[in-house]
Amino acid sequence: MSAPTAETAEETAEPAANAAKARASLEALRTEIAKAVVGQDSAVTGLVVALLCRGHVLLEGVPGVAKTLLVRALAASLELDTKRVQFTPDLMPSDVTGSLVYDARTAEFSFQPGPVFTHLLIADEINRTPPKTQSSLLEAMEERQVTVDGSARMLPDPFLVVATQNPVEYEGTYPLPEAQLDRFLLKLTVPLPSRDDEISVLTRHAEGFDPRDLRAAGVRPVAGPADLEAARDAVARTSVSPEIAGYVVDICRATRESPSLTLGASPRGATALLSTARAWAWLTGRDYVIPDDVKALALPTLRHRVQLRPEAEMEGVTADSVITAILAHVPVPR
Repeated sequence: MSAPTAETAEETAEPAANAAKARASLEALRTEIAKAVVGQDSAVTGLVVALLCRGHVLLEGVPGVAKTLLVRALAASLELDTKRVQFTPDLMPSDVTGSLVYDARTAEFSFQPGPVFTHLLIADEINRTPPKTQSSLLEAMEERQVTVDGSARMLPDPFLVVATQNPVEYEGTYPLPEAQLDRFLLKLTVPLPSRDDEISVLTRHAEGFDPRDLRAAGVRPVAGPADLEAARDAVARTSVSPEIAGYVVDICRATRESPSLTLGASPRGATALLSTARAWAWLTGRDYVIPDDVKALALPTLRHRVQLRPEAEMEGVTADSVITAILAHVPVPR
């Protein structure tokens, strides 16, 4: 075997240096977002994982826990564009994707892009709009393009849909069907802050914090699209052993056999869990996946891909408790 040349060593060192710089930049996101949002570290991590995996996120939390502010702070920290759409019962698909508009001056139709043409789209209270409008996002989320009048128009890269929904007040809502839920890489819960965090929030507001002016709050870009691309390349090089792949499959197959569930995780769910585990492994400084990485992302990756039996739900069983029990029983590879 010939010894590696200086040129080969240089080619190997450059991606490693870019990956290390990208990891440091993404780690700095926590500090930057914390200037606007108190706590919610797990939600920040989940959003970063989704960006690395080119996935989408469903955020669930009661009103007033800074779900929208969190996404806006993330966009400001990454120097990405963001747009927000309030999903209401009268919202039309063209209000999201855009439409052809007649121009009387030229006597031609021209395409007017909708708010989906952005980097981070906040789909606020997505379950308050009918399925017809909800489905307008399916092509954008899966194909990263929008087709209007037979012409496909590519969306920018990166592109991330962050949909929010309220865990209470389900009257008059349109729950997302399983097929659409499966398109979301992660479902993150945004809890109420602790007492200390809530005091910190009030103190900031008393000192003049304005959530509508993130620049005045000191939020500055600490990473950009180039860092994301370098990070994605590094995640793609994160190795997965056959034992880890088997572990992911065993977890997902166990959800299909659980007596508490009518619907288990699909093969797409297994693929998603492997992807998020790789991203988490890289973020923690490793170039290989271990079982703890899979366990760390199992709940947010699978909780929205399973469906409880009515009798289990009546007994107080939750998707999280079922998945936690499965993680405790599936043999961990050594």
